[in-house]
Amino acid sequence: MANKFSSGLKDGIAIGLGYLSVSFSFGIMAVSKGLAPWQAVLISITNLTSAGQVAGVGIMSLSGGLIEMIIAQFIINLRYGLMAISLTQKADSSMNTFSRLICAHCITDEIFGVASSKESFGRNYFLGLAIFPVAGWVLGTLLGAVLGNIFPAYLTDCLSMGIYGMFISIVIPKAKKDRIILLVSGISCLISLLLFYTPASNYISSGFAIIISAVIASLIGVFLPSKKKEAADEA
Repeated sequence: MANKFSSGLKDGIAIGLGYLSVSFSFGIMAVSKGLAPWQAVLISITNLTSAGQVAGVGIMSLSGGLIEMIIAQFIINLRYGLMAISLTQKADSSMNTFSRLICAHCITDEIFGVASSKESFGRNYFLGLAIFPVAGWVLGTLLGAVLGNIFPAYLTDCLSMGIYGMFISIVIPKAKKDRIILLVSGISCLISLLLFYTPASNYISSGFAIIISAVIASLIGVFLPSKKKEAADEA
């Protein structure tokens, strides 16, 4: 079953439906920032990363530099490289180099979660798993980008906030259970606010503000004592 295309399709349906609604908000947001619908769709086809796409569109809308874009995308999407390394431990012999390149492009948080729950999987299963999520993400972007030009302004402004709501819904449940995540999230928000509402905003662009906030907060989080570290020290 772990190598059947149909099994992967079935497992990817729920992810695809979720991506359809989330990427709808991204499509609206991208058009509101000045991008054409086809440009928003092209970004979704070639990226498949909600946080990276939102940050990237923000940098482009403010005429950010190429170096700024590269560093921001590297930091935001670094986790996908770690996910890919983890998944290679469960991929069977049907995963040749070409298949790995295609599958690596399709890795998202949810696809990784489903694939990593299997004892092993093959090329056919993973490709089947990726089809609905990728299609849902791209189709949702297209619908949002096109309808964003049709809906009244007040409605598109409201709907464009949906993708930020998704980020909040991801962080809050984790923050309730883990004080490190709560502190790191709070520190990141505080640094971002300081860089935006102080004279520093005259010298630091929004893209580099994201990079600085994420890196500093993450480094602080590394050195904060967690429950596991405390338990190990007590033992």
